[in-house]
Amino acid sequence: MEKINYGDQGQFCSGHVACAGCAEALSMRVILNAVGEDTVGVVAPSCSAVILGGHPMSAAKISVLHGTLESAAASASGIKRALAAQGRDDTTVLCLAGDGGTYDIGLQALSSAAERNEDILYICFDNEGYMNTGGQKSSSTPRDASTGSTPLGKTTRKKNMIEILAAHRIPYIATTSPSHLNDMATKIKKAQSIRGTKVIFVQIPCLPGWGVADDAAVKTARLGVESGVFPLLEIEGGVNYTILPGQKGQSINAYLAQQKRYRHLTDENRSVLQAEVDETWEKLNSMVAI
Repeated sequence: MEKINYGDQGQFCSGHVACAGCAEALSMRVILNAVGEDTVGVVAPSCSAVILGGHPMSAAKISVLHGTLESAAASASGIKRALAAQGRDDTTVLCLAGDGGTYDIGLQALSSAAERNEDILYICFDNEGYMNTGGQKSSSTPRDASTGSTPLGKTTRKKNMIEILAAHRIPYIATTSPSHLNDMATKIKKAQSIRGTKVIFVQIPCLPGWGVADDAAVKTARLGVESGVFPLLEIEGGVNYTILPGQKGQSINAYLAQQKRYRHLTDENRSVLQAEVDETWEKLNSMVAI
C-alpha cells in the first residue's frame, strides 16, 4: 500500500457535522487543500451543503455559495463569467454536488454547462442515493441495492454518467476514491490546470445509507476499486481513456459483504452483478486500447 503524500494547507476546518468516519469529509479535505485559496465554491443541497454550512459555520476557508439542487452547474458558470469580467481568469470555480444533483435533478444544468464548455471544476460526491433525505434511490443507485424507496432492491442498472459526459467531448473527466488520496489530489490539480469543463466523480460509501461500519468507509471504497466496481480512470476530450494500473484483482463479493444494503442478495443476484462489472471493465479496457 502506497504512502499517502499529503500536506494539509488549512483549507478545511474541524468541527463540521458530517457523520463520524465519513469519507466525504476526508475527500473534501483533500480537494479543498488541492485547489487552494484562490477558489470560489458552489454547493448544491446535499451532504456537502451540510458540511459546508452557512457562515460562520462553514468548514471551508473559501467563499461558498449555496444554490438550488437543479442549478449548481449554472450558478458556477455565472460566477466564473463574473470573475472573468473582473480579470480573475485564474480563480477556480469549484462546484460540489451529490449524485442526486448530478445524475438526476441537476443533469440539465450540467449538460448545458458541458455543451458550452464552461470553465468550471465540477465534483460529484457519489454516494449512490439521496442519503440526507432518507436514503432514497437515485439513478446512480446500483441494481439490487436496498434503499429507502426500494427496500427489496433497485430493479435497474446505475446510470452511466461517465459515458453521457464523454459524449459531450469535454476536456477532462475522472473518477477517484477516498481509498486513493494521492490519485485524488493529482487529478484535482490536473483538472485545475485545464481550461473548460472538468468533472470528477468521487465514490463515497455512505455509512448509514449503505450500512457500512463507522470505521470501514475507506476499506469499502478500496474494495470497490480492487473489484472493478468503481474503476479509477481519466477521459480526455471524451475519447482518450486511461485506467490507473493495479485494479480489478478480485471478485465483488468482499465489497458487497461490507454493506447491509446487499445482505438480501442471492447467489444469482451476485452473479448478475459480477457479470455487469466484468462487462464494464472489458469495455473500458477496449476504450483504453483504442
